[in-house]
Amino acid sequence: MGSVTGQFMTHGARVTAGAMIAAGIAACGGVAGGSPQPAGAAPSNSAGSLTARTATATPSAAPHASAKRRGAPARATTVPGAPNCPMFPANNVWNTNISELPVDTHGAAWMKSMGASPSSTLDLHPDFGPDPGGYPYGIPFAVVTSARRLVHIRFQYASESDAGPYPFGPATPIEGGENAGGDRHAIMVSADTCTLYELYDARYSARGSSAGSGAIWNLRSNALRPAGWTSADAAGLPILPGLLNFAQVHAAVRTGKPITHAIRFTAEVTRSSYLWPARHDAGSGLSPNLPPMGARFRLKANFRVPRFCRNSQPYCRYAKVVLREMKDYGLILADNGSNWYFQGSAFPQWPDALVSLLKGIPARDFEAVDESCLMVRPSSGLARAKPGCAVG
Repeated sequence: MGSVTGQFMTHGARVTAGAMIAAGIAACGGVAGGSPQPAGAAPSNSAGSLTARTATATPSAAPHASAKRRGAPARATTVPGAPNCPMFPANNVWNTNISELPVDTHGAAWMKSMGASPSSTLDLHPDFGPDPGGYPYGIPFAVVTSARRLVHIRFQYASESDAGPYPFGPATPIEGGENAGGDRHAIMVSADTCTLYELYDARYSARGSSAGSGAIWNLRSNALRPAGWTSADAAGLPILPGLLNFAQVHAAVRTGKPITHAIRFTAEVTRSSYLWPARHDAGSGLSPNLPPMGARFRLKANFRVPRFCRNSQPYCRYAKVVLREMKDYGLILADNGSNWYFQGSAFPQWPDALVSLLKGIPARDFEAVDESCLMVRPSSGLARAKPGCAVG
């Protein structure tokens, strides 16, 4: 998948990886994808810089489109394999349509720093998909029940990790596979309690398991991490709500209902500060020309989705579902890594033809948005529209 310098690898929980794949395919309406691709990445979850300066962005005078709220009430995204669990509340910032928000005044400089100037030929890169003969690229996760044994974890960054215990075991899928290097993320969701568990650099041992850091979320709550705390990613954000999932994409094509959450992505060089809803940084300086963790980007309104590919082309409609998601919900900068790599689940496996199409999305056609007006409290992911701050 190329050289990536900052993502996390995942290992599932109580349910075996095979069970998770079966659940994903069932959610997908019986689709069996191609073989997946591992997200090769070097750890960048630096807990060294914890100054946590909040970057401020000044809204531009004119919004992206109309200034009035429109559309149907927000629907909560649910966890694939755990349909009774929301992927955080419908009014969470991850699940908020940002197509009407103003452009961020720092956006042009941030775009240039990520290689996406107006004349750039750089395209986005899906950090998931088939790996013939190897473990799929992407971040796997496992849905577990309360019957799964909970274990205590030794953390390298214990002062910023949730003590647990965690439903982590020998069958929990790890990003990149059991013998992977890189970030080795492990993600587990309890279907009984709707609790999300995420580990960075997860290593299971019957004698005592370890991880770099760990975070636990109540999926029915908008609560964020304490200010300055890391999580299983460098931004102190949850990973799972920002993953594209092939079952979701297939369902959107089949039903005509759009995907309604943002997608996480990475940048090579970031600012030593963060924007709401991020809670942590792993940056390389205070230059305002560098994007901070939590910065949000959307595909421009004038990007012509219908012309991206012909519907007769295999998986063209699937690619257009993702493009519309990028227009309405956008991307959230969540970690250091290769510029414009966006993340997805490893299972169900992604068809190679779809992954190839997604490699043709031009980075120059994105813009940074200022979502600060949506914030109700710095400690909460609750997003609320107000006069002059429209939600699409």
